[in-house]
Amino acid sequence: MDKHRYDNRSNQWRKRRGAQRARARLLGAIPKRLVLVTIVAMAAFATQFIMQHSDGSPDLHVSNWIGHTPAPIAGVASVIDGDTIEIHGQRIRFNGIDAPESAQQCDDAKGFRYRCGAKAAAALEGFLAASRPVTCIFVAWDRYNRFVSDCRRADGVSVAAWMVEHGQALDWPKYSQGAYAAQQAKAEAAKVGLWVGKFQAPWEWRAGPIDNVRSAVSEPLGIISRQQVAQSYSCQPRRKCSQISSCDEAQWYLGNCPWGGKLDRDGDGVACETLC
Repeated sequence: MDKHRYDNRSNQWRKRRGAQRARARLLGAIPKRLVLVTIVAMAAFATQFIMQHSDGSPDLHVSNWIGHTPAPIAGVASVIDGDTIEIHGQRIRFNGIDAPESAQQCDDAKGFRYRCGAKAAAALEGFLAASRPVTCIFVAWDRYNRFVSDCRRADGVSVAAWMVEHGQALDWPKYSQGAYAAQQAKAEAAKVGLWVGKFQAPWEWRAGPIDNVRSAVSEPLGIISRQQVAQSYSCQPRRKCSQISSCDEAQWYLGNCPWGGKLDRDGDGVACETLC
């Protein structure tokens, strides 16, 4: 091998070694904490993606996994519905309970329909007005960017516990782990609020388009399961409100038929309001 070829190979080897050392110095200059934070953040985003595409996943937000816990929120609350308020522009969802939706209807003790969602919201309004302000301690963010929290009035009374104990909301075991089971048992025994008649659990009412239905007088009071809801309606032929005999029937058409939206002219989720 001539000397010129040997020198060329030596120069190439030295250049490769120099490049390798430069890369090693560059990587070594990156703080290990930055690398760890990047890995954790990527894992959190991956976890959120998986959970958001899983039917059985709880309503969690990436900020539950990374970032600082928000400070408590205190102020005079505006009532959105029976389990949601707003303070200083932030929507706040009470943790561990579920109240009837605004458009939800229930049966009273005599079997007459009433807007239990609106009644729960009114009960919450009166309760909060008696001792202001309300203070809410952060628990989690939900997928709707609501501040899920435990809230108390100025006198220290738990808002969620009061709503359940007075029959205006239900303990939601999926998220409460039964924290309000005792209050719910007390409300059911006293037959107050929702428990005076028959109703669907709000999470079940939201699961489909059919509203609560009337029940036979011989049936006990309490929660109606969706399996008890009679399915005897059809989208054919198309109907007008004047051709519909009940609120339940109208709500079924609203949720199941392509023309059902015509029955809800003001878009509030209640079809044929003269019936409902």
